[in-house]
Amino acid sequence: MALIRWEPARELNSLFGSIFDTPTGAVSAGRRWLPAMDLVETDDRFVLRADLPGLSEDDVDVTLENDVLTVSGQRKAETETREKGYYRVERASGSFRRSLSLPEGVDPDAIEANFDKGVLEVRIPKPEQRKPRKVAITVGGGEPKTIEGSESA
Repeated sequence: MALIRWEPARELNSLFGSIFDTPTGAVSAGRRWLPAMDLVETDDRFVLRADLPGLSEDDVDVTLENDVLTVSGQRKAETETREKGYYRVERASGSFRRSLSLPEGVDPDAIEANFDKGVLEVRIPKPEQRKPRKVAITVGGGEPKTIEGSESA
């Protein structure tokens, strides 16, 4: 009978080696570069931050259409020629497009965007909350009764 030897350390090293051989942002066949983005909600606004290293504000577009905010752009590949030795490029390049659905009622004219040191920050004011209103309802032929209700869209 053959004895099978399990070596967890070697298997873990192999697993982690294959994960870390390809950097997170690298582009491989069928995979595109997507910049990291954070969305933070405060009391009065949403704040979107996108890490866009190597890009300038001219390389990035921010649009709002039908309550969908879209950040898109392109990072161009740098070319370099080496005649001898090993050369490896890990910085990803290419086009990207990220979209975020916003709540109804966001004022497009109140959205602000700032680009500083490779970080895009988009500040989106929250829409005003619809205020509940009282609606008078007549029951049968009697006096109107007031009930609390809220306006629906």
